[in-house]
Amino acid sequence: MKYAVVIEKGPKSFGAHAPDLPGCVAVGKSRREVLRLIKEAIEFHIEGLRLQGEPVPPPTTQVEYVSAVG
Repeated sequence: MKYAVVIEKGPKSFGAHAPDLPGCVAVGKSRREVLRLIKEAIEFHIEGLRLQGEPVPPPTTQVEYVSAVG
């Protein structure tokens, strides 16, 4: 499954979260690192849901970029 991931650049690090998996987050020093960590976090999150007998939410989030004049 492919989940949408939101990546945010902070002053000294990058953060990422998967909107379809509440609570699934990662923080890294670089964009590359945070992508690796969020992939691991998603796999761990899904594994935990399955072990607890919980349903795994399907990926439903869609992403679009919108240009705005401002």
